Amino acid sequence: MADQFDIVRRLRKVPAHEVAYAKLRDMILFGQLAPGQSVTIQGLTETLAEGTTPVREAIRKLTAEGALDFQGNRRVCVPQLNSQQLDELAFARLTIEPKLVELATTKLTDQHIAYLTTMDEAIDTAILTGNVSDYMKRNQQFHFSLYEKANAPILLSIAHSLWLRFGPSLRVVCGRFGTSNLPDRHEQALTAMRERDSRMLADAMRQDIEQGIELVKQSINA
Repeated sequence: MADQFDIVRRLRKVPAHEVAYAKLRDMILFGQLAPGQSVTIQGLTETLAEGTTPVREAIRKLTAEGALDFQGNRRVCVPQLNSQQLDELAFARLTIEPKLVELATTKLTDQHIAYLTTMDEAIDTAILTGNVSDYMKRNQQFHFSLYEKANAPILLSIAHSLWLRFGPSLRVVCGRFGTSNLPDRHEQALTAMRERDSRMLADAMRQDIEQGIELVKQSINA
């Protein structure tokens, strides 16, 4: 992880606090920090291979986004979702994300659809082989590569925040139940993209989200 971000930093001269934020965000998003898992700020500084000040700034920003909680004694943790919070996330995701794909439909090119098709094949492989980490990363890339085509920066920012809150809990589900039942309605979504059918695409995305929400709900209630 460090090598990837160090290359980006050298090429783009990205400020240290932005690199620290991106690294820590991905640790949360892809479940490297489990909900309820307490970590020290010093431990994160060592893990991220960044300075204390950039890491503190990243923690401050992610705490403001609801992706981290301060626990005192220089410790933070990823919040554990309860049923009410999951219901709120479900409402927000089912409102925001189908709208993003509706807006994206007319802006998709054949080349981008081909890219998403290749990405979905990699997701299928991750599911079949039980590669949870690869599934989490490629699934996020599939969704946001599509969402970014909507050219709706406010909605996109909200979607990023929602995934930060939801991703760690989905990772817990993967650990408990494996990858066989993970959300994947991408084949229907790709068909809708090729037909440039915004309603079909929104419906496929809605089903994909609902499947993930239901799996996390079962985990919370277990």
